[in-house]
Amino acid sequence: MTDGMELGNQLILLGAGLVFVSIFAGLISSRIGAPLLLVFLALGMLAGEDGLGGIHFDNFQAAYTIGATALAIVLFDGGLRTHRDTLRLASWPALVLATVGVIATAVLTGVAAFFLIDLNWLQSLLVGSVVASTDAAAVFFLLNLRGTNLVKRVSATLEAESGLNDPMAVFLTVTCVELLQLGMPEASWSAALDLGAEFVLQIAGGAAFGLVGGYALLRLVNVLQLATGLYPILALSGALVIFAGAQNVGASGFLAAYLAGIVLGNQRHRATQIIDRFQDGLAWLSQIVMFLMLGLLVTPSQLADSLLPALAIAVFLMVVARPLSVAACLLPFRFTWRERGFVAWVGLRGAVPIFLGTVPVLAGLPNAALYFEVAFVVVLTSLIVQGWTLNSAARGLNLALPPPPDPSQRVDVDLPADVGRDMAAYTVQDGSAAAGRHLNDLPIGADIDVVSVIRDGAMRRPGTVGRLSPGDYVVVVVPAERLEELDKVFGRPPKRDRRGRDEAVLGEFAFGGEVKVGDLVAMYDLAVPAAEHDLSADTFLRRHLRGQPVPGDRLRLGPVELIVRKLDGEHIKQVGIELDPQPAPIRKDLLFIWARHALRRLRGVFRKGG
Repeated sequence: MTDGMELGNQLILLGAGLVFVSIFAGLISSRIGAPLLLVFLALGMLAGEDGLGGIHFDNFQAAYTIGATALAIVLFDGGLRTHRDTLRLASWPALVLATVGVIATAVLTGVAAFFLIDLNWLQSLLVGSVVASTDAAAVFFLLNLRGTNLVKRVSATLEAESGLNDPMAVFLTVTCVELLQLGMPEASWSAALDLGAEFVLQIAGGAAFGLVGGYALLRLVNVLQLATGLYPILALSGALVIFAGAQNVGASGFLAAYLAGIVLGNQRHRATQIIDRFQDGLAWLSQIVMFLMLGLLVTPSQLADSLLPALAIAVFLMVVARPLSVAACLLPFRFTWRERGFVAWVGLRGAVPIFLGTVPVLAGLPNAALYFEVAFVVVLTSLIVQGWTLNSAARGLNLALPPPPDPSQRVDVDLPADVGRDMAAYTVQDGSAAAGRHLNDLPIGADIDVVSVIRDGAMRRPGTVGRLSPGDYVVVVVPAERLEELDKVFGRPPKRDRRGRDEAVLGEFAFGGEVKVGDLVAMYDLAVPAAEHDLSADTFLRRHLRGQPVPGDRLRLGPVELIVRKLDGEHIKQVGIELDPQPAPIRKDLLFIWARHALRRLRGVFRKGG
């Protein structure tokens, strides 16, 4: 009895101590730009059998269970933060990358594994399947935590892809494992139909569980009268019920958890703020626990035989398999070469490949440890190389937007869901757009009501307050979709980066979207068809850009580049212009413009002839 109690106390001390140290290690890592997930993984290895801690941990079943639960929590949290606009902007390219892209990456990587490791074709395909998917945890956290402000189309595609591609990777891995257990069956239509039915169950079942379960969970949150602290627990337990229920019937629980988060996160409910904050902390804890545990699970001294082939596979995956798959999948959507290049490079591998690497071990396959070791080396290489260079790649490809304002100090008050508005208390920060202004001069809309201002501990009516001072608290009632806009008003302006680039990343000069194209032609000697000279820059860009414009979109016109700076709804409000952009001029955009102009003239001729 006493020995059992002491063991329990030691386990609590060990687990809590590792998490505690991980947080402080993360603070240090941010100063040198190291990917935070890599730090958690390294700490697990340091505490493991070959490290200073000397902890022997080889329970793959426990690792699988904890990893699956932690990943479901991270995906649910990612769904909560995935806005419907993100899905509207990137749903189709992300879906193609999450299905066709994963298959292509698995096959190409499997070919490399066949020649690099002594495996047959099916075993090699299993290696490719294990490492084929990007990791939602790594993508969500590295894109958001590092403060990288990307062109929206690119960040939306990366986030949606990472949330959607796990089911395909799980399906491929489990299928390969089952075939290896049974012995490669003879090819037949019935076998193909069985695999097809299983895949449909995975995807359709996961989608059904996620959508139905998400709306049921939303209904419960809005209907049940609970103590405030129970709402986030209800949401979490509901998400895990949806995940486990889908898994138990053969559907994709990971897809279900992600979709349930999307449903709950994009609908008003009575506990929005408390659920979001609770999930944010829990997702952090899940990340730390998952990567610490996976670090403990690996024994570096056992990687000697597989290290070089695994490194070769990792390099092939990053510079050949992923780029080719991305190029093929994004071709129909006409992403620019810069965008395709960045999406290819940010194919971050994280906990998912290591988690999938435990499946062959649990299945008892021959050489099972090899799959896990390869997955671990691939993930480690990806986090070091791709994770460390993410910001540099974004800047080098001109996809990094000016940094957003520092987060405002905002306290949210949940109002009933049917009110349709939120209440928030903002702290006026020094240097913000609100500091030094009268309330009537604040750049906010008429649909935002200032309730009161708290100054020196006293609550004052809006009409009795002069200019706002740093440290004042401004209480507002605001439509939920306007909160981000207010964050920019009350938060500090973005800091300049060390190169002083700031707004210059969106062009050296700026002008309004109403400026005529003919004026630009005269000023910069642009080869634009005369029929389009009377168009405004807004109309011209919306006509020739690919899809709905977003800030950061670029159109090359010979010696200059027009860049979308600001939008007002669907219209372009401000345009930047970059002179002598790098790399050397590419006239492809001009060719498209002239081709479209020629087609319009041909259509006009045929209509007149008819």
